[in-house]
Amino acid sequence: MSLEDKELMQFKVGKKEQYAARMAFFIPGFAISTWAPMIPMIKERLHIEADILGLLLLCIGISAFIVIPIGGLLGKKFGCKKVMVTTGSLFAIVLVALSCLPNVWSYAICLILVGAIMGCTEVCMNINAVVVEKLSQKRMMSSMHGFWSVGCFCSAGLFNILAKMGLDVFFIAIIHCLIILAIVIFFGRYFLDYKSANSESAIAIPKGIVVLFGILACVSFLGEGAIMDWGGVFLAEVKDVELSLAGVGYAVFSVAMLIMRLIGDKVVQFLGEEKAVVLGSSLAGLGFLWIIIIDNFYLMLVGFILLGLGAANIVPVLYSLLQYQKDMPINVAVTAVTCMGYTGVILGPAILGFIAQGIGIISVFYLLMILFIVQVVMAKYVFNRLK
Repeated sequence: MSLEDKELMQFKVGKKEQYAARMAFFIPGFAISTWAPMIPMIKERLHIEADILGLLLLCIGISAFIVIPIGGLLGKKFGCKKVMVTTGSLFAIVLVALSCLPNVWSYAICLILVGAIMGCTEVCMNINAVVVEKLSQKRMMSSMHGFWSVGCFCSAGLFNILAKMGLDVFFIAIIHCLIILAIVIFFGRYFLDYKSANSESAIAIPKGIVVLFGILACVSFLGEGAIMDWGGVFLAEVKDVELSLAGVGYAVFSVAMLIMRLIGDKVVQFLGEEKAVVLGSSLAGLGFLWIIIIDNFYLMLVGFILLGLGAANIVPVLYSLLQYQKDMPINVAVTAVTCMGYTGVILGPAILGFIAQGIGIISVFYLLMILFIVQVVMAKYVFNRLK
């Protein structure tokens, strides 16, 4: 028995720890979707142009990307529980600050903090999830990731209701803050206080099969980021869809992904992990091809549904599989895969933008289709390695 396995044996996982692991994903989803509706209000209040707003939003992504390795180090030193309780509480407080800061520079500083909180949270909540799933000996990862989306939907819906009631954004932020703090207080005690006993650095460079896990995660995150950032542009510029309808594709994609993740554990259990990843990647590739070749708007939405259904369980399954690899300790492997995956979310859409400028956005969607086909081949190789 390895040192890591001996350390895991000290934890007892039951229903409370399982629910808490899901709520760990709910919190950042809820927090980020509280910030999103504030953006147009802040833009208007500060009288800033789109380029300045873009730079402000970039502060979140860059900060998160930089801090992810540090999040793994903090988790190793202080334990996942302390980090998640701290970041969850900070998330709640910073939302109130975001609703009432006085100028652009204060927002830049605050959004850098938001990115740092997000980076630490991403690593530790996934480490906690992997350990909880391993000790539970049952599939849970897909529904955990699904709770991120549940948090997003709950937050957006509540924000909209409170705004229609006439509440100022400051008071809405306070209500959302109190909800997050209540969740942290109630569920935080059931987060696992996991620290790796392994002497290897938590910011070690990925090695062995973990590199392949990271590449697969990067492709999946790249696909998600591309639909979010470029799906509407593709519909408007290539398919001549009205601007008012351009965002429907991403909405349909998001709902399909949410539904599939909530039922994903049963789907993966039925299909098996290998078929879930291979079929998921194939469906996502087919979705991109469908969007490219179909011109009818309503039929095109089928492609976005295929993308959501296909991509939904790839990343959760990859995180689940990290418990079986022996090349790196769990906490280090999760940190490495999260960092590589975030490359697809943060840098990917920008790189795709340069490609679109050079050879056209339709070529970008063909490229994404090819990447998911390559992912099918890579996934088969990874599963053969694991066997």
